[in-house]
Formats: sequence, structure tokens, C-alpha cells
Amino acid sequence: MGKSKLMSLSEALELINDGDEIALGGMSFHRNPMAMALTIAKSSKRDLALVDREPGLAFDLLIVSGRVRKIRAAMVTFEHLGIAPGFRRAVESGEVEFIEDVCEGVMAGLRAGAYGLPFMPSAIALESDLVPLNVKRGIWKIVKNPFNEDEEFVAVRAIRPDVAIVHAHKADEEGDIELLGPKYEDLLKIQAARKAIVTVEEIVPRSYFKENPERLTIPSFLVTAVVHAPKGAWPTSMYGYYKADYEIIRGYFNVVKSGLSVKEALKVFGNV
Repeated sequence: MGKSKLMSLSEALELINDGDEIALGGMSFHRNPMAMALTIAKSSKRDLALVDREPGLAFDLLIVSGRVRKIRAAMVTFEHLGIAPGFRRAVESGEVEFIEDVCEGVMAGLRAGAYGLPFMPSAIALESDLVPLNVKRGIWKIVKNPFNEDEEFVAVRAIRPDVAIVHAHKADEEGDIELLGPKYEDLLKIQAARKAIVTVEEIVPRSYFKENPERLTIPSFLVTAVVHAPKGAWPTSMYGYYKADYEIIRGYFNVVKSGLSVKEALKVFGNV
């Protein structure tokens, strides 16, 4: 029998250090680790860096909370509502450093981190205006194809987040995880990260995965902490459990877009 990895939200918070780079699970308004994001937003953590391909509500909330100093992302939107309001305000005002990436760039970097490689070749267009910018930043490099020296491509430096935070469906105490529906880049984030915090809807007995091995999505050796957090993705959606609460999301969007404080933004979520 392995050691229990069950923790409370406050205990899991202690795994995050000031200045850490964090990769949040989910996408847009779907399966964001909101319970953990709200815990971080209400904490005194500072100077965090966020990296993601297409983040959403949890990502924006951490920016609004003032906990973030650097962002690396391809697109930060609120779907049909437009650009994420806290992200936009922070970047335009210079409150945070923004490293603009592309979807393929973030995914290639996470793959390299997950596979233990220093970089990953990618199909990023060499004609992109981002190429010279990100070459100068040191996260991309133009290299020759070793099998065809007449061909060049972009190599993306590995992304190794300090912490990955993912919300999943079920887990046992040892950290075996079941994740249903779209996975997005969550498996890569957990593999690439130095620590992984997984909040879940349900805690199941250890026998669950022994009797149903096909349900195992993320093995325990990749997981640092498990937190029981029912409705931990709300107000974003949770595949098979609940839909996104667009009334709450729109309320948050309007509060932040109007320039109100993080205190007012947090009130949108009620007593969570």
C-alpha cells in the first residue's frame, strides 16, 4: 500500500513557491482548476509565471489577483465574449510581462519537457513576425534539418513548469487519476512539471483502478498531491458532470472589464 497523497487546498497551496512557473489544466471555460485557482488568488503568493496554449477563466483570475508577473500563451480569450479582461488590462498597462507564443510553440515546448528533451522541432512558420522576437527571448531557435541542410525549422526550448494544476474526475489516495473527455495538453503538463497538484470530483477506493485498469489516465508516480474538490472546475464545465455557468462567467467578465477590484471579482463566485 502506497503513501496517501490526499491534501486540503491549503496544504496543496504550500507546494507552490513565490516565483514558480505554473501550468493550469483545462481550456477556455472547460475543466479549469478553479478551486485551486481561487485558493491561490486569495493567498499571498507572488511573482508567479503562467504558461499555457489556450487558457481561460482560472488563468485570468490569477492575473486579476495580482499574483502573476509573467505570462506565456498563444491566446487568452473568453470565447464569444472576447479577449480575457484581466489579461488584457494587465498587458496593456505593463503590469505583467507577456511572451506571445503560438499554439504549436507551447505544445512543442511541453512535449520536450514531458519527454525529457532539451527542445522539440516544430512546424512554426519561419515567416512569422514572432520568430525573431522569440529567438531573441531565447525560447525558439532556427536550426537546420540534420537530414536536409537546405531546410530550416524552429526548435522550441523545453517548457518545464514548476507546478501543473489539473482538475480531474476521480482519484484514489495514492494519486492514480481518471480523466474523462477532452484531455487538452493536461497529460503533457503533468509529465513536464516538477510537481503536479490534481483536484478531483471524487475520491475512489484503491481497488477502483485495480479492478478497472483501463480507467487509469494519469499514474500516481506523476502526481504530487490529490485534493478532493467537488465542483472544483465550477463555473467552468466538467465533462459528464456539469456545464459551464455562463451567467457567472459573464458576471466576472463585466466586473473585471469595468475595472473593479479583485475583491469585487471574487464576489462573483460567492462563498467558494
